[in-house]
Amino acid sequence: MTEKSPADNFPTGYEPSKVWTWEKGNGGAFASINRPIAGPTHEKVLPIGKHPLQLYSLGTPNGIKVTIMLEELLAAGHSQAEYDAWLIRIGDGDQFGSGFVEVNPNSKIPALMDHAPKGGGEPVRIFESASILVYLAEKFGAFLPTDLRARTETFNWLFWQMGSAPFLGGGFGHFYAYAPMKIKYAIDRYAMEVKRQLDVLDRHLADNQYVAGGEYTIADMAIWPWYGSLAQGKQYGDAGTFLDVETYKNVQRWTAEIAARPAVKRGRMVNRTSGDPSEQLHERHDASDFQTKTQDKIGEA
Repeated sequence: MTEKSPADNFPTGYEPSKVWTWEKGNGGAFASINRPIAGPTHEKVLPIGKHPLQLYSLGTPNGIKVTIMLEELLAAGHSQAEYDAWLIRIGDGDQFGSGFVEVNPNSKIPALMDHAPKGGGEPVRIFESASILVYLAEKFGAFLPTDLRARTETFNWLFWQMGSAPFLGGGFGHFYAYAPMKIKYAIDRYAMEVKRQLDVLDRHLADNQYVAGGEYTIADMAIWPWYGSLAQGKQYGDAGTFLDVETYKNVQRWTAEIAARPAVKRGRMVNRTSGDPSEQLHERHDASDFQTKTQDKIGEA
């Protein structure tokens, strides 16, 4: 590797120290919630509603995966998938409350508690969005094929999304939309990778209705909130134009088909705190909340 002079670094003259130390305030738009240690910062008991499934989340792509799944389960007739969705405001540090950390020691949304697990016994905690999707699919026997090949293909794409999204969100999204300065090298590096991922998905969807083949699965539910919303131009400001997402015709076809599903429309609304108030349902405790408790109706900030 060719050594570069510190004068060529950005910012000019920067050289990594021998041992990294945290400078509070690093992190751009999310500086107030980033820190290099785990554990709770304050005592806060999590609320528990009337349903066995208690979701603690926010309407980010990872959170939307789970609310789509829950709404799809209900639409498919699984009445035991009724749930309470509690809003975790990460900007306020809710994810560092003691109760949340007990459910997810990694302090990231979404997190789920099942107070009526299969076989009975103590409540089960589930964290990481893919783990929650698999748990719910197996609990209700839905949206996860039982055939070996189809099941494996579903897992292939589910874990493709889990491995790819950090390039889209933590990489491209951060440096394109949230970093305190525009760094050409960083944006170019991650834009290249995101476009490669879009091409992977586009080529695959040329021959498949859904990502695991001909059946709608948890893999679609995991990928759509990230790459579908990007294809719709709803991520990171004008990133869709920057990445020329309209050229990925198969992704666009798949995106539109998923977006038209009523359960997906509802899932996108739950724990959402930005955008059109009529599409924000900060907390969801009953199916009727979609008609009576969206932000345009209750007028709360």
